[in-house]
Amino acid sequence: MPDHIRPYEPLTSENAALVLVDHQVGLMSGVRDYSIAELTHNVVGLAKAAKALKLPIVVTTTARDSMWGPTIPELVEALPGVQITDRSTVNAFDDPPIARAIEATGRKKLIFAGLSLEVCAAFPAITAVGRGLDAYVAVDACGTFSETKRQTGLLRMMQAGVIVSDYATLMIEVLKDNARPEAGAVYAAIDMDWAKLVGQIAKAHER
Repeated sequence: MPDHIRPYEPLTSENAALVLVDHQVGLMSGVRDYSIAELTHNVVGLAKAAKALKLPIVVTTTARDSMWGPTIPELVEALPGVQITDRSTVNAFDDPPIARAIEATGRKKLIFAGLSLEVCAAFPAITAVGRGLDAYVAVDACGTFSETKRQTGLLRMMQAGVIVSDYATLMIEVLKDNARPEAGAVYAAIDMDWAKLVGQIAKAHER
């Protein structure tokens, strides 16, 4: 086995944390690789699923009062009581309070999503890899401003050892077992609430 390939160690509710970076009104208005509605749906679904799975969640903005505005209201509503920390640094990991908040989770596997993909998600994810952590990016809960930015951002992250995936797959990996009591809330969060209905129909046929 080549040195750069490690045995698969899945994400779990015990080893993972979610870091949401700069899902702000001003940045959202410039996104071109997803519609605003789809991107909002995805990041809110990610947040709700992570909350149902009891993952620690760190949320940050940058230049909230001077440039990019507040966090999108749908995300704020999905995470009541979660502190949103503003910073000035481009890389969230360069801000000491944010770095401490991430470190305080005690988790070695960090799931990132941010606006923009190639900066706000990529820079802290690459930094995390450099610090010996496992970094994942939920690509469809990120957005950016051109196709070139999207493609080069993905390439740079993969070259650095960041694992890229979609938000629903990452949350299902954390769920691990459909017998968990959180399963219904997770599937509803990722827009598969019909899965619960299918299960109810199957149980009805068993009677």
